[in-house]
Amino acid sequence: QVQLVESGGGLVQAGGSLRLSCAASGRIFNINVMAWYRQAPGKQREFVAHITKGGDTNYRDSVKGRFTISTDNGKNTVYLQMNSLKPEDTAVYYCNVKKDFGREFWGQGTQVTVSS
Repeated sequence: QVQLVESGGGLVQAGGSLRLSCAASGRIFNINVMAWYRQAPGKQREFVAHITKGGDTNYRDSVKGRFTISTDNGKNTVYLQMNSLKPEDTAVYYCNVKKDFGREFWGQGTQVTVSS
């Protein structure tokens, strides 16, 4: 099992910034991908960004140029730096890790609210 604990969410005005963190613990070996997803009220959970164990990154189009995903050197913490936030970024943000054999784990989520 992998335990994921997110932090850093909150309320911010449009144009502001937040940095989300997700600390992984437990059986953290063989993690292939660390990612962030989000779910707005009444909508399906959607992909935001991911980073592979090799350091490759990918973002959904609407956050490109505004969000940056990164990990610490030990690769047991993943960050999401969010700049130029918009009201449409308001959602619960979830940390996700993917391991071998299709195993994946989710955090409990952290609320991000962007006021206009």
